[in-house]
Amino acid sequence: MRLRALLETDALGLRLLGGEDELDRSVRGVMTTDLRDPSRYLSGGELVLTGLAWRRDAADSEPFVRILAGAGVAGLAAGEAELGDIPGDLVEACAHHRLPLFAVHETVAFATITEHVVRQVSGERAGDLAAVVDRHRRLMTSGPAGGGPEVVLDLLGSDLDLHAWVLSPTGRQIAGAGETSLPGPVGAALAGHHLAATRTGHRAPHRATVEGTTYSLFPIRNTGRGALPASRDVRESVLSDWLLAVEADASDWLPARLDLLQGVTQLIAVERDRRDAARTVRRRLAQEVLELLQTGAPPAEIAARLRVAAPVLLPGLGTAPHWQVVVARVEWGCAEGQSAVSAVPGGPVAQALLEEILVDPAVTGPDTADRIAVAHTGEEAVALVPLPAVTAPAPDRGAGADDAHTDAHDGPALHADVLLAAVREPLSAGLADDGRLTLGVSAAVHSPEGLRGALEEARHARRVAAARPGRVCAAGHHELASHVLLLPFVPDDVRRAFTARLLDPLCDYDRRHRAELIPTLEAFLECDGSWTRCAARLHLHVNTLRYRVGRIEQLTGRDLSRLEDKLDFFLALRMS
Repeated sequence: MRLRALLETDALGLRLLGGEDELDRSVRGVMTTDLRDPSRYLSGGELVLTGLAWRRDAADSEPFVRILAGAGVAGLAAGEAELGDIPGDLVEACAHHRLPLFAVHETVAFATITEHVVRQVSGERAGDLAAVVDRHRRLMTSGPAGGGPEVVLDLLGSDLDLHAWVLSPTGRQIAGAGETSLPGPVGAALAGHHLAATRTGHRAPHRATVEGTTYSLFPIRNTGRGALPASRDVRESVLSDWLLAVEADASDWLPARLDLLQGVTQLIAVERDRRDAARTVRRRLAQEVLELLQTGAPPAEIAARLRVAAPVLLPGLGTAPHWQVVVARVEWGCAEGQSAVSAVPGGPVAQALLEEILVDPAVTGPDTADRIAVAHTGEEAVALVPLPAVTAPAPDRGAGADDAHTDAHDGPALHADVLLAAVREPLSAGLADDGRLTLGVSAAVHSPEGLRGALEEARHARRVAAARPGRVCAAGHHELASHVLLLPFVPDDVRRAFTARLLDPLCDYDRRHRAELIPTLEAFLECDGSWTRCAARLHLHVNTLRYRVGRIEQLTGRDLSRLEDKLDFFLALRMS
């Protein structure tokens, strides 16, 4: 009920003293008090009745009203039986804190007001409960089988005026009501909030505020798993469960409405199971191809298996595609840069996560997402990604024309950095402080015969990513043709000895003299030994730069005009 309704009830004899603009506030209860500080008994939304016994002088009104306003009460009704007219200091305090103030005539008992408010509020809650039960019935008969999650979300919007979206664990929008879409960064931020709260054991729904808007986040778990048993490790599902984001604060919802939203998540979970079932065939085909690759099967056998799988993996491509291989590994119970030892199986988690990352059309394109097949073996997941074959333009008929390659792949290929750019923040929240995701991407190969080499290339790239700091790391095939491939596998004691021999004298000198020799060395090497470019970058005179480089050579016994010494310094800086 609203405060305005109380004022319009003649039997209550209330007289408004201030706060006319706030009369549309909802009243959820009533409380009578003469305590100077009743905050411990307030939860918000109450009409507070007081006989003013707490007031000894004018200075008492301000703190009393401040406490009520801070607790979020709907309004204050002061009785006239004790003091007659309501003191002006109380009226001023209520006006200052925008708290509606009523005067209760001495002939009206507080019990009369209390009984009226309780009766009205209880009746409204009963009506709300009946409506919620009816909506629940309608939702259950209009579930995903009747048109997908959008049907359920449309009902939430039309019947409860709730805007809601179904999101993946990476924040990708899976479904939404009407034409309203969540911006990508908002979805990613909500997924991050949800994953972080789930990992810390907070009870759902989780509350999150993004860009000034408050959302309530409900987990959507596969119906095959149901509620996660207490003995089940949350890490087994946290990176694969969907979530329902509702634009509302559910912290003060009635239990019936919360139950309704839980029913919605169960309906959407049915759709999640249906989509998972649709991936079963692609998963099995990928598993068969992976086993052939790992057992050393002849290329002809691998090609034959892919031809059989073509109707599922390559619908609509028309020609044999190029292929890329992506390898992912999720490890739990590890510190950054260390190997993981955990009872949580990483293979299935990595498989579900890699499917989610690659199914995003923004990453793989609209024509590729539904053709990706992901298998898992041991602790890693392996994805076979078909790419449309692109014919290179024919060269001029001149020298070298006979050497033209018509099967060159110039189309959109996967890049390691792009794969993780939009999902790094939410996944880092889900991995928390004990998990890591590392990912490697191969180059595109033009035939099934090259898949075995692509698999090894992707695995090597993933090892490069694993040697880097951070919770979510990726590396691509292009990094395997440089020193980046070698450095991660240099033993730690060799690293320390090598860098100490070259860089420690410079670091010590910098600490004593603030000479900035290390930054100078880095800039000099990045400028390929060009004196003028390096001096311009550092905003130094060339003679000052020559002095610093000379000091570096003197302290280390090296000559920066020699390629070998430049290379040693370059590697030492990269390994430090």
